[in-house]
Amino acid sequence: MNIAQLLAEIVKTQINVEFNHLCLDARQIKKDDVFVALKGTKEHGANYIDQAIKNGCSCVLVDTQTITCAVPSIRINSLKKHLPKLASRVYPKAQKVDVIGVTGTNGKTTVGSFIQQLLKHLGVNCGLIGTLGIHNSRIKTNHTTPDIFTLYRALDEYAKNNTDTVVLEVSSHALDQQRIAGINLVQALFTNITQDHLDYHQNFENYQQTKAKLFHWPSLKTVVINKDDKHWRYFFDQASCKNKLTYDLNSFKQIRANEHGFLLHLDDFVFEVPFLGEFNLSNLLCALTGVEALGFDREEIIPLLPKLLTPNGRMQQVENLTAWVDYAHTPDALDKAIQTLKLHFPKHKIHVLFGCGGNRDQDKRAKMGAVASKFANQITLTNDNPRDENPEQIIADIVSGISNEDKVCIIADRKAAIENAIKNLSENECLLIAGKGHESTQQFRDKIVSFNDLQVAKNALN
Repeated sequence: MNIAQLLAEIVKTQINVEFNHLCLDARQIKKDDVFVALKGTKEHGANYIDQAIKNGCSCVLVDTQTITCAVPSIRINSLKKHLPKLASRVYPKAQKVDVIGVTGTNGKTTVGSFIQQLLKHLGVNCGLIGTLGIHNSRIKTNHTTPDIFTLYRALDEYAKNNTDTVVLEVSSHALDQQRIAGINLVQALFTNITQDHLDYHQNFENYQQTKAKLFHWPSLKTVVINKDDKHWRYFFDQASCKNKLTYDLNSFKQIRANEHGFLLHLDDFVFEVPFLGEFNLSNLLCALTGVEALGFDREEIIPLLPKLLTPNGRMQQVENLTAWVDYAHTPDALDKAIQTLKLHFPKHKIHVLFGCGGNRDQDKRAKMGAVASKFANQITLTNDNPRDENPEQIIADIVSGISNEDKVCIIADRKAAIENAIKNLSENECLLIAGKGHESTQQFRDKIVSFNDLQVAKNALN
């Protein structure tokens, strides 16, 4: 395809330059890609045109004044509104894929993984796009939900590889920024909603309204709602389709926790699952309900539930220690992770190690401190991803919510903090390393370094 064909009926141009892909991020530009320079939340993509050209772009589309650069450039009024059309022209098979969208403050990654695992066991080729990346693809993304061009490209690739169903984690940012515009969303699942991203949405009402956009989708056939969440009715009522399904923990006739997971009684089945946390039982029911709604028999799905594994960084055990790495980075998620350890290890003391990210919702820091103060026996505060903020101030913000500072040990260096906690882990103690989960890097003001909580914890055993 060339530029004139791409822009037909949008703007007249005689530029017949051939190109490979559309790209919104100059850092990801490859040879003969088109760089689409838009205004972002912090700065304009036009500031990175030189970098895009250096990386090999063949043409620039821009929504500001006409620019002069070393490659052809085209100014397009209201460029952002044309992105779905541009994406569908370059990646025509993307809109033929049935997309299952999972949204919620917590649980998106686990529900998405559970659905994909179940469908695989049922003989369905299913793709997965989310926080852990794009499954079985070389296409890279830095977001829970990719930008619109990366998303369409991934869906198009899945379709070409005979995968016609894809599970997509849908973030509130993605909905607000219209990253999923035009996709064939057939099912929307709601896990829960608690405080998060208020640095972006300003208040909880805006956050909730943004999440609800997923349930108005024109192609939607089914919604699945967590009835255990206190906001469930709002999302249930927002849903535009007729087939509205709910689930709650009362579905289980019996739930018995042990150190390895749960013994469950569901319908006429009694079975064990190898993961911790009642929130994961909720995630399990969400996936079960969603897969059943796709046309599979419940009696066929339930025997597959013991085979499910949680994703990396989600209550992931460190070797055979009573230590776990979890992505919990909100007050509610931290609360649930601590309560999980209390449920499965009622006689153990709880040691929680965490920090909070910089350039993110500052209001949740003291609240996370309060949660740890109330429910943990010992607290180690450390760096998360400080980004552009002062690490000491972030830790001070957390401390402001802690009522008993005698519990607190501050070791800003996260590696040293984890090593210290592992080294001093006692026989009747559970350690929760919270906040970063699967992440493979740590971000500071002036650098990004390789860092993975699980690997650091494993290395500390030596």
